[in-house]
Order: sequence, then C-alpha cells, then structure tokens
Amino acid sequence: MIVQKQIQDYIDSQAAPKRSDMQALHQRILQAMPGARLWFDDGKNSEGKIVSNPSIGYGAYTIKYAGGKTREFFQIGLSANTSGISVYIMGHKDKTYLARTFGETLGKASVTGYCIKFKALKDIDLDVLEEAIRDRVAGEK
Repeated sequence: MIVQKQIQDYIDSQAAPKRSDMQALHQRILQAMPGARLWFDDGKNSEGKIVSNPSIGYGAYTIKYAGGKTREFFQIGLSANTSGISVYIMGHKDKTYLARTFGETLGKASVTGYCIKFKALKDIDLDVLEEAIRDRVAGEK
C-alpha cells in the first residue's frame, strides 16, 4: 500500500474532531517540511502484535547505537492517542531542549524530551509548534 494512502486512511479512521485536527497538522507539517520522506508505522512488531500507537513520520535521521549499529527513523512524528494528539520531535541530543525552549509558549501541552502531547489544536499555539518542528529540521540540539 502506498504510504500516502496509509496516512490518509489512518487520519480518516479518527473520530471527529481529532480527525480534522490530525488533517490540519499533517498539512502544516508537510508545508514546514516540503519534500520530506513520509513514513507510516502501524504500531505492530514483526509478529503482528500491537506495541505502540500508529504514527505518521516526516523526514529522516540516523540513530547511532552503541557498538556502531545505525538505524534510520523519522525526525517528526504525528500520532493519535487516547487523550488527544502527540507530536514527536526526535533526535535532540539535549533531552531538556524541547521543554526549555518551547514548553512555556506552546499552550496547554505536556512536553517531554521528544514529545508534545495535547488534547486538541485549539489548546496550543500552532506557530510555536511549527517553530519547534522547523528548529529540529534545521539542525541537532
């Protein structure tokens, strides 16, 4: 199945108003990251067991593990969860950077080392969220 169709099917499967919030975020991230690689992770492991929420991914970076192994992963992720929406901003070396830099101005959101979680788009400042995304895409912190 084509990634774009998997993404659209996933967004369409969400109940309103989360569906329209996810669609708006998807479009905003695409505008912030033109030409970025798209990913879709259905949340299942190799045995077909659900291990996480499905995620839409944008862009790519290389994760380096101890021992020299590497793996490619998305830079920005978007996922529905039981209480709202999560935006993942992956790859910051400083796990406090996201919360320190954007946490105070995002609005009603929970911010961790790589995740911004909120109930609905109306609860956050979309311009600040986009700034956090563009900041990560511009370089590692």
